[in-house]
Amino acid sequence: MPFFKTTRLLLTAIATLAFTACAIDEDTTTLRVAHTLDTHHPVHKAMLYMDERLSLHSGGKMRLALYPSGQLGSEREVIELLQIGSLSMTKVSASSIEAFVPEMKVFGLPYLFNDSTHFWNVLNGEIGEQLLESGVPFRIRGLGYFDAGSRSFYSTNKQIITPDDLPGMKIRVLSSPSAIAMVKAMGGSATPISWSELYTSLQQGVVDGAENNLPSFYLSKHYEVCKYLILDEHTAIPDVLIIGTHTWDNLSAQQQQWLSLAMKEATVYQRTLWEQASAEALAAVKAAGVTVIPAQKELFQQSVQALIEAQTKTELGPIIKKIRDTE
Repeated sequence: MPFFKTTRLLLTAIATLAFTACAIDEDTTTLRVAHTLDTHHPVHKAMLYMDERLSLHSGGKMRLALYPSGQLGSEREVIELLQIGSLSMTKVSASSIEAFVPEMKVFGLPYLFNDSTHFWNVLNGEIGEQLLESGVPFRIRGLGYFDAGSRSFYSTNKQIITPDDLPGMKIRVLSSPSAIAMVKAMGGSATPISWSELYTSLQQGVVDGAENNLPSFYLSKHYEVCKYLILDEHTAIPDVLIIGTHTWDNLSAQQQQWLSLAMKEATVYQRTLWEQASAEALAAVKAAGVTVIPAQKELFQQSVQALIEAQTKTELGPIIKKIRDTE
């Protein structure tokens, strides 16, 4: 790790340690939660709701203190802070966790879920619970999932209608082996770029397009420079709220119960917010002049079939089979 990045991480850790030691008052346990989304995002609003519910269930004895908009670093950095005990909780994409918890790579596989019902049956069932617990050896415990919708491609100057349009195009992806492999399988050139730098990169032609969900496309204002959106919905990668095992193990059984209940309630609330935000985002980008293209999904599915079948022969194979067997 470069010296300047190490220094930043250490300074952030020291600052966060000071935060973690604080409480609203001596009778209140306050968990510090960092994430990279802005305060208008449905996930942030859901976490505010989670704080309200946690306070209600605990009679004011437990609260969440939120640090949004990347105040404490990137998703990778806040995961590392959580692992060393300098941060209580964080919300990250499942793709960001796969560098720490290999099983999470399964969410990066394209067209693995039949539809939204299948997706949530998996997440709310035995498979979803096992994946939340798979990070415990790495000092990461999942509390639950937030809806992050389906991810689709958008581009600046060239329409993407079929996978045949992707060769020669540089597509920004998450810093995730799964995302890189998917775009490569479709014929594009996968280019990992940080979220904070993406608007400028699109504007300056560093990349020709990117992929994300509808609310993120809208709230990031990427629609200002990307006038083409194809609804191919290649992946459904949830957001995951995680807590450091050090923090979890130091909570009482009653506190763990309060926190888990508030998480479940926030998940239901956030899914409603997400549906509303997705519909509003689609209408807004259309009004802004974005050409929205309905995808022939079977063409995109065919382009990645070999990638998915190859993964069935890896450690992800049993998970893939369980997901496919889930109704």
